Amino acid sequence: MMFELVLFLSVYLFSIGIYGLITSRNMVRALICLELILNSINLNLVTFSDLFDSRQLKGDIFAIFVIALAAAEAAIGLSILSSIHRNRKSTRINQSNLLNN
Repeated sequence: MMFELVLFLSVYLFSIGIYGLITSRNMVRALICLELILNSINLNLVTFSDLFDSRQLKGDIFAIFVIALAAAEAAIGLSILSSIHRNRKSTRINQSNLLNN
């Protein structure tokens, strides 16, 4: 019973993240939706690792790796966003084409 609830939560978070990533026009919102997608993936990794082989921590270790990757992605994304905001005074995705200088 708990397995199905956790998978339902993971699918729900993943679908909210995909919907927000597709429909958002703000870069900050897109980064937050990407974090939601990565968190739902981590939830799946930990759940399936516990379900199939609870003695080995392969899914848990891989989830920690994904968390570190998400932290690096957030730091780099926010620094790029800060630089774009400083130059363009906007964080909208459709107004941030830097190739048209």
